[in-house]
Amino acid sequence: MALSKEVFLNLVRSASLSGVSDIHLRTDEKPCFRIKGDLVLVKTDPLTNDDLKMICGIMFKDRDVLEKLDTLTEFDGSFSLPKVCRVRYNLMRYQGKLGLILRLISERVPTTEDLKLPAVINKIADANAGLVLVTGATGSGKSSTLAAMINHINRTSAVHILTLEDPVEFIHTPIKARITQREIGQDTADFSSALRSALRQDPDIILIGEMRDAETVSIALKAAETGHLVFGTVHTTDALSTIGRVISMFPPDEQNVVRTRIADNLHATISQRILKTADEKGRVVAQEIMINNPGIREAIMDPQRTKEIYTYIEKGKNTSGAQSFDQHLTILFREGLIAKEEAIRNATSPEDFERNLMFSDSGKDD
Repeated sequence: MALSKEVFLNLVRSASLSGVSDIHLRTDEKPCFRIKGDLVLVKTDPLTNDDLKMICGIMFKDRDVLEKLDTLTEFDGSFSLPKVCRVRYNLMRYQGKLGLILRLISERVPTTEDLKLPAVINKIADANAGLVLVTGATGSGKSSTLAAMINHINRTSAVHILTLEDPVEFIHTPIKARITQREIGQDTADFSSALRSALRQDPDIILIGEMRDAETVSIALKAAETGHLVFGTVHTTDALSTIGRVISMFPPDEQNVVRTRIADNLHATISQRILKTADEKGRVVAQEIMINNPGIREAIMDPQRTKEIYTYIEKGKNTSGAQSFDQHLTILFREGLIAKEEAIRNATSPEDFERNLMFSDSGKDD
């Protein structure tokens, strides 16, 4: 039996209420929900190609794109189910078949408290200027962390926040701040065009959905240099790889200058991973937080000293609020939020982490 519009919308409603993060829809297969990190089949009939086309007809805003559906191989977009959630979707072709991946985004913008993020995250959001990079793999919660930081600024500061997103995810309602959210492809042609115009739009804070290339990074650094606070994301695992990735976007003859610009203007990096909770009923974020200081600045500028950054991060735990992944994993384990096995599995050096944990346990018993 063909899928109806109402059945599809009820599927999304049910998924949103159940805490589903993603929905997988594929031709000749049953729908699949991602719940707390795991994929779970939905007990219903397999979807047909016509079902997938009908769903595209509901979600696609551009009728011209819909008319080209039979020849589309990839396509990104978003749509809103009022009073339920927003949906970010990706269309793909695989083995000649049609598939859709839907990411569900709550209409309620999260707070840092909702996400159980360290208190220092709000302090980073309060910075007057500089570049703040939130990093991690796809699905690690970067968008939620950024939304929570923008939410904090919105509640506390009378500033103009300009976001450039592809697509717009969380919709922010102005509280103290004025917020301009621009969607690539709908409100502006591309990131390059939007970025070139951004500094003429009187922003105090700029959020760039993704640092994709040298031009994006260069404009972000220029904005930071001229007194703006700039947020962006990078698909890297930690502070060291983030700095290396950003520098490597530039030609070799420009990298020394870029290294200095990053050292002078990078305010913080927040790298994160999603872990299963100890009761396996939820998920929690583990974060490495690097906050720039004179030692880190010198280590960024000197390629031979870059690895020293990790030591500076750990030393900053009791001063600036910085923390390594292993330090945060220890906290999460001590608080009973994650199991010991999960902590060890996600540690930077599992062997060292387990040994340090064992020694600290024995010291506590004494």
